[in-house]
Amino acid sequence: MLPATSKLCAAISYRHLRNMTGLRRQAAVTISQELSKLACRSPGPGAWINQVRRRSSLLSSRLEEKPFSEMEMSYIKQGEEALQKSLSILEDQDGWKTETEVRNGDKVLSKVLPDVGKVFRLEVVVDQPLDTVYSELVDRMEQMGDWNPSVQEVKILQKIGKDTVITHEKAAAAPGNIVGPRDFVSVRCSRRRGSTCVLAGMATKYGAMPEQDGFVRAENGPTCMILRPLPGRPAQTKLTWLLSIDLKGWLPKTIINQVLSQTQVDFANHLRKRLAREVAVSC
Repeated sequence: MLPATSKLCAAISYRHLRNMTGLRRQAAVTISQELSKLACRSPGPGAWINQVRRRSSLLSSRLEEKPFSEMEMSYIKQGEEALQKSLSILEDQDGWKTETEVRNGDKVLSKVLPDVGKVFRLEVVVDQPLDTVYSELVDRMEQMGDWNPSVQEVKILQKIGKDTVITHEKAAAAPGNIVGPRDFVSVRCSRRRGSTCVLAGMATKYGAMPEQDGFVRAENGPTCMILRPLPGRPAQTKLTWLLSIDLKGWLPKTIINQVLSQTQVDFANHLRKRLAREVAVSC
């Protein structure tokens, strides 16, 4: 019922900062300082997380390519914060409990965080190379409603630079109408460096998309997907999906937990079928 969210910023060099003025310089410095603090909170991150952090896109370079408005800068900052917070959650391996485990190896785990609440972590292997999976989740994001019955629509409302978008997602009601239709307005950012891809996002406000009739405006984030080739098997992709969401409304926690974990398992199955069909058509 919930859309896949589909959403790293390196330290900004002094040379680049000298070329920035006013709001752009101040915003770049602020983001750099905040992300540096986040990176220092948890010692000894996994190698792939370190790689993403080290080789993340240079925000200063993006700023020089196009002068962003104050509002656009705030969206970029939100996307970066969602990404960094998601990585911090995933790199901490303690406290995860198994919610669901399927025969094919798909697994959903969960843990409760003091400042976030309950988060869910899907771990699956997809029998398609990383490029194929990345293209489906990022380049064809707006087609998700065509293959995932849990999603009515994903629409890109605004693109900001190369890596940040504002989206509106409509989620279908859960089977039996246990949970009614929800919609989300999110800021998403994508990073692809080497063999690691990160898609991160979180809820945001967007004046041109007020609450819609017939939908409860829910909030997600921080949330992210990590894509990496399976070691020794480049034709397969390891997908890790961190899901953190507030469905709003009066819903028992037991129902919420059941729906969210099942949503992740269903998503993996629908994604596999979609990718298999796309490959068959292209052959």
